[in-house]
Amino acid sequence: MTPDKRWPSDWVRAVLPICILQAVAGSEAYGYQIIQALKAAGFDGLSGGTLYPALNRLETDGFVSSEWRQGDAGPGKKFYSLTPKGRQRLEESARDWNRFSALIKDLLEEKKAH
Repeated sequence: MTPDKRWPSDWVRAVLPICILQAVAGSEAYGYQIIQALKAAGFDGLSGGTLYPALNRLETDGFVSSEWRQGDAGPGKKFYSLTPKGRQRLEESARDWNRFSALIKDLLEEKKAH
């Protein structure tokens, strides 16, 4: 992906939940940290307006939990962490995504061969 082109928004919406789960799998993080981790992975242009609704859905579904903490020199922050249910979802989704993306890759390569 070139710096002047973003991934299609429907692609990002489709994979965002699993990517968020991966972003908090190693340690808890607050929203800005999650955005920065995803940006470093290639999700340029991700905003809070996209991230926070997805985080809220993941929390409602029991895949992440959150905790408000007072900031050291500023406002408080809401930290998100993976729940056991979220870890299971991440593992299942990663496995399924790998199979699905391989299927699409094979299909596209087959199309080029004809």
